[in-house]
Amino acid sequence: MLLTRHPSASRFALGLLLSLVLLNSAHAEDGEWLTELDLKQYPNKVVYIDFWASWCGPCRDSFPWINAMQEKYKDKGLVVIGVNLDAEPEAAKLFLKQTPANFKLFSDPAGTLAEKYELIGMPSSFVFDGTGKLRHRHVGFKKNKTDKYEKSIVSLLNELPNQKVSLAQE
Repeated sequence: MLLTRHPSASRFALGLLLSLVLLNSAHAEDGEWLTELDLKQYPNKVVYIDFWASWCGPCRDSFPWINAMQEKYKDKGLVVIGVNLDAEPEAAKLFLKQTPANFKLFSDPAGTLAEKYELIGMPSSFVFDGTGKLRHRHVGFKKNKTDKYEKSIVSLLNELPNQKVSLAQE
C-alpha cells in the first residue's frame, strides 16, 4: 500500500484528509443548532424566525440575504433563527453545505412549529419585537422585496431601548 511504504506521503494524505473533513463539517455547521426554541431567551431583541427546508428553492435565494441581515444588525439587537422542516437531518446538512447559514438553527422535523405558526408557504418569516410580540410576517422570498423586509427589521430595532438604526448603516 502506498501510504504504508512512504511515511511522508502517509502523513500528507492523513493531514489532507483531516483538513477536508474539518473544512466540510465546519462549512456544513456554520450556524449553531439550538436544542430548544424559546423566544423568552431573547428579551429586548428583535427575533427573525425563518422556516426553511432543503427542497425549497426560494430558501436558497433567501439565505445570503438573511446572512447579510444577521451580520449587519447582530450588534443592534437582531437574532435570526432558521427553523428547518426536513424530516431527514442529512437533507438539511447537504443544503447547508451548499448554502451556508451564519445564524442560529433549529430542527422541527415533525412540523410542530410550522403548525403553530400556520405556515401557508415556504419560506415563511416571522419578525418579533423586543417584547416577543409577532409584528411582521413574510410568506415567500422575493429579491425585489428585500428593502421592505429590511425596513420591517429596522423599524423594530429602533423600538429597542437606546437604538438608532438606519438602513444606510453598514
